[in-house]
Amino acid sequence: MFARPDTHPTPPLTLHPLTFAPDEIGEVVALYASNPAYWRAAGEYDPRDIQAAKVEADLRGEAATEGGEVLLARDGEGRLAGVVCLLDRHPKDGLPWIGLLMVDGHSRRTGLGRRLAGLVEERFRAEQRSGIRLAVLENNPDALAFWSSLGWQEIDRRQDLAHDRPCIVMHKHLA
Repeated sequence: MFARPDTHPTPPLTLHPLTFAPDEIGEVVALYASNPAYWRAAGEYDPRDIQAAKVEADLRGEAATEGGEVLLARDGEGRLAGVVCLLDRHPKDGLPWIGLLMVDGHSRRTGLGRRLAGLVEERFRAEQRSGIRLAVLENNPDALAFWSSLGWQEIDRRQDLAHDRPCIVMHKHLA
């Protein structure tokens, strides 16, 4: 049996540093607003009223952290498809961490999150990093299932540092 050629090629997805331009912050606010279930679980924002000033302040804090970076994922037409916050080296384990990876809520279950996670993994693989970590909120079973499906493994359970929420620490070997 022969495989049919893919008649719908995957559109490109590229990562760009957040410049904090007002239009970019507005795009991130819209992306955040498209994920109300996450924000209900996380408790950081009222999903019905996500304020641009708070989003900008939070993202500036992420970017200002030593080794911190906020990246926007854009599709081939330049539309915002996702956002990812990275930490190059965690002060306790020296590994890179994903602080947040979020795709547009209207694009969930399309493979976009998988592609975005793959871009992040490839970036750190290219830097010859041995592994990468993240923390999933215990009250977010969908996120746990997503990361587990990508080969990430639970290595610890503890409270997150920023908000004292119960989390599952996950690790993926990149070698």
